Amino acid sequence: MKRLFDIFVSSIILVLTLPILLILAILIRVNLGSPIIFKQQRPGMYGKPFYLYKFRSMSDERDKEGNLLPNHMRMTKFGNVIRKFSLDELPQLINVLKGDISLVGPRPLLMEYLNLYTKEQARRHEVRPGITGWAQVNGRNAISWEEKFELDVWYVNNHSFILDMKILFLTALKVVRTEGVNKSENITMPKFTGTKSTEIGTGK
Repeated sequence: MKRLFDIFVSSIILVLTLPILLILAILIRVNLGSPIIFKQQRPGMYGKPFYLYKFRSMSDERDKEGNLLPNHMRMTKFGNVIRKFSLDELPQLINVLKGDISLVGPRPLLMEYLNLYTKEQARRHEVRPGITGWAQVNGRNAISWEEKFELDVWYVNNHSFILDMKILFLTALKVVRTEGVNKSENITMPKFTGTKSTEIGTGK
């Protein structure tokens, strides 16, 4: 039922937002150049890798040594706008149709984090990842990694169609109100480096 719902809803949203997708693609091409779509390998269900799609929101500016500048230095005003309303996430509906992710589930993080999780934290990969999840409607970037993972595992233990509907509703409210968007200089969460044993008994 969840898979059929994912296909049905993502198909409708893609059709309804097609004009927006085309306009965004043109604006990104004008403001940031190519490529329009940013793709990155992420772990899916049971850690199986797939390519996650997003609209580009950052430039490719580099320092004198050829290294990419920090995120906050590469973020453009245009990029801030599309992130504010989560428009950069729209291409992930294609991932939903492909079966890589679901509309609702723990967010797919970086491949390099796989070996850093505790046994309990790794349970977040027992379900298909999602565009939004329980952690995203309960703090997003305002909570610690450990809190995020606890919420992810809670979802794994309690997921249901009704809970998914609640998460989608709360997500829609947050997008409309632009809540949970990190407005600080650190546009994204700091990298996860593992859980200290003093915080969780089974940590590394």
